[in-house]
Amino acid sequence: MSTKAYFKRSEIGAGKPGFSTTRSIIEAAFYGNNVIKVNTLKEAYELAKNSPGTVITDMPVYRGEEFGLEKDAKVLLFNDGYVTGRCAAARNVSGEPGVNCTDLDQKLMNAIYDTRYSTLYHAEVYIGLDPEFMVKAHLLIPKGEENILYSWMLNFQYMSDNYVLMYKNSKPISNEADIYIISNPQWKHPEHPLGLTYFNTDTNCAALLGMRYFGEHKKGTLTIAWAIANRNGYASCHGGQKRYNLESGNTFVASVFGLSGSGKSTITHAKHSGKYNVTVLHDDAFIINTETGSSIALEPTYFDKTQDYPTDCEDNKYLLTAQNCSATLDEDGKVVLVTEDIRNGNGRAIKSKLWSPNRVDRIDEPVNAIFWIMKDPTLPPIVKLKGAALASVMGATLATKRTTAERLAPGVDPNALVVEPYANPFRTYPLVNDYEKFKKLVEKRNVDCYIINTGDFCGKKVKPADTLGILETIVEGKANFKPWGPFKEIDIMEWDGFIPNLDDPNYKQQLIARMNDRVKFVESRSEFKGGYDKLPEEALMALKQVVAELA
Repeated sequence: MSTKAYFKRSEIGAGKPGFSTTRSIIEAAFYGNNVIKVNTLKEAYELAKNSPGTVITDMPVYRGEEFGLEKDAKVLLFNDGYVTGRCAAARNVSGEPGVNCTDLDQKLMNAIYDTRYSTLYHAEVYIGLDPEFMVKAHLLIPKGEENILYSWMLNFQYMSDNYVLMYKNSKPISNEADIYIISNPQWKHPEHPLGLTYFNTDTNCAALLGMRYFGEHKKGTLTIAWAIANRNGYASCHGGQKRYNLESGNTFVASVFGLSGSGKSTITHAKHSGKYNVTVLHDDAFIINTETGSSIALEPTYFDKTQDYPTDCEDNKYLLTAQNCSATLDEDGKVVLVTEDIRNGNGRAIKSKLWSPNRVDRIDEPVNAIFWIMKDPTLPPIVKLKGAALASVMGATLATKRTTAERLAPGVDPNALVVEPYANPFRTYPLVNDYEKFKKLVEKRNVDCYIINTGDFCGKKVKPADTLGILETIVEGKANFKPWGPFKEIDIMEWDGFIPNLDDPNYKQQLIARMNDRVKFVESRSEFKGGYDKLPEEALMALKQVVAELA
């Protein structure tokens, strides 16, 4: 699916598809006489390497020539100051209640005007790695921010000969224009002390102002791509997907959904001690065709935490760039990374596609199972949801804890249990769109749905070995699920050491309270943002039935 790069003159004008005030403000800046086009990864690497403050490590980029770099390319490190996470409080989406687009458009005009004496770099990438879904994205960013530019081109698909040809032959779609994003990490405004991320996803554009953290650029770009996918019949997924290729010749396609730090990357890339031949689609961003059940990866590389990868870890062989880590000299006097979040929380790195030896860009086999990853201490390590409405609304009320990948506004409790629908805080369309798409997968395509708790259960930590063992039991068809207490649409597989006791009044009250939290969340959507995220009555009734069954 290719987006429109050019318009006939008769297609240009007010009220026509692809045109808005915000889009017009942003796109014009790309054609300024202070703009330099960066066409290749080699160019971007040289710019980033020579950018002030870059740490050029002595760690080689493994097989970098295979994806557009020179053979002697090194891993580059850049640190952003004290900001090392995303900021939801800075996010503004055109069309949502309470967003004053007139005010933001005027600020955006001034932000672009203020770059007129700066050199700006323009880069292009593809999002979506299959001819069925490929969109083109453009980034404009000032000189001095070369490391963000380079990482952005690495994170998405740079314009290699193969992908240029693939895009040329991809399925065209009408009325979807190329994505245009303008960024100025040094922008400051007294009314936006945390910065400003401003999206008009209806016309595929965004401004990222005052945002140094690369994750804002990655997720900001995906925000628009996911919105395009949503409009065109796909379920937009912030999660991971893998295919288990079993010795019997059967396959099992599992999709896991969770926020950063929930374990979705661990689950996606788990080798299972070599028990299976595993194929990985991606661990962060993909889409599911709700008609066919097939899935497409949106990115070639991985933007991963470095916390669990010590300096001498073999996985670090696949690093391309690093952010918000330290460096030191090894025994040979070589500059190497210091990881494990010693400098700060949420150290990050981009890893190459080669990190997953059995990586693919598309999985044709329909999804077999969806796993909502939650950190809810009242839920056992695994339950199965049987009703389509309950399965989807539990995804819409996915409960978890905040992570170090987030930059919180003052006064926000970092330890509070929060609800993040479908583990996707980057959605810019009504919540009901996701609800209906995931419900359709369960109801029409017979996809099984589970909740995995990767946090604590009644004070006892659920270890990765428990989670992976549960998954293996399900994949092998050996899972023994049975009705859980009074619930009509929730089954449980009892896992040793984590068997809930519904006869314990304290536990039962806590479980009721957490389910009521979900009820209240869905009820609150009728008023929140003027009802923008209101869900159907059946979604609320499915949750209330669970509470009633416990009473």
